[in-house]
Amino acid sequence: MKTKLTTLITTALLGLTLAAADVKPYPLKVCLVSGNELGSMGKPITKVYGSQEIKFCCKPCIKKFEANQAKYLSKLPK
Repeated sequence: MKTKLTTLITTALLGLTLAAADVKPYPLKVCLVSGNELGSMGKPITKVYGSQEIKFCCKPCIKKFEANQAKYLSKLPK
């Protein structure tokens, strides 16, 4: 039982590591929604959408982003 649990945990952690490797890092130093410098309103909030990491300056920007993701994702450099 202990071996099965260890194997399960190891497999889950490996899967998370591999998934994280496929995420593109956020390339900007400003919030994608407001344009504010990241860190100017406290610790930036990081979320992953699809395979892209996005950083926000505050929680209200997350709601704005989620209401119109295509608009904001188009602002990212290609």
